[in-house]
Amino acid sequence: MELFGYSIWMVALICVGVFAAGFVDAIGGGGGIISLPIYLFAGLPAHNALGTNKMSSCIGTVASTVRYIKNGFVKWELAVVSIVCALVGAHFGTRLQLMVPEKYLQYMLLAVLPVVAFVLLRQRTLPETERPMAPWKRRSIVWGASLLIGVYDGFYGPGTGTFLLLVFCVLGKMDLRSASGNVKLVNLSSNVGALVTSLTAGKVLVPIGLLAAVFSMAGQYLGAGLTIKNGAKIVRPVIITVLLLLTAKVIVELVVQ
Repeated sequence: MELFGYSIWMVALICVGVFAAGFVDAIGGGGGIISLPIYLFAGLPAHNALGTNKMSSCIGTVASTVRYIKNGFVKWELAVVSIVCALVGAHFGTRLQLMVPEKYLQYMLLAVLPVVAFVLLRQRTLPETERPMAPWKRRSIVWGASLLIGVYDGFYGPGTGTFLLLVFCVLGKMDLRSASGNVKLVNLSSNVGALVTSLTAGKVLVPIGLLAAVFSMAGQYLGAGLTIKNGAKIVRPVIITVLLLLTAKVIVELVVQ
């Protein structure tokens, strides 16, 4: 029995996997590490998997973003410029992707990931309250990170939300919940840029993407609620797990190449 040209069991696997990815992504970022391999395992060609994954994750992210906004965990004085920076960064990151072999970025990630893990492990808890910092300095950090990590998202992608959350909390000294809300807006912006490009290139399987988006939204909504309720108690372990999975993913891809 088939649905949208694929086995109904494979479509069901995509929906379950995307739900789990959305749940994890709303808590600590990195949902793409789960969802993209699921699309590939289901038999979608690589470009279609990437494009369809962007559709489901982009629509799904709206659910967690709305929940953070509704609960007042978005700092709009930072968010507006961050959105623009992310869109610009993702655009140039995608263009750069066409010129630079992906393996060079993977080598860079292998050097960066241990540093990120070290910083996180030294940080016993992610801050529940905002710490004092000059407004201009916080803006510079948040906007600069939105631009640079937006470039990364357009170029490669996995772990974008995790990296943003760590920079906003550790360097930008934002409280965890406001940082999570702003991260969602930035990540949503870069995803929209990538989705538009994939749609115009005809690389999105729209029926599967829309169905999976329903499950992604459910996962994102529940994950956001858990973060708002439990804060750093659940976010830190999830981020550590995401970093370990991302490291394993990069190593496997380099070995396969």
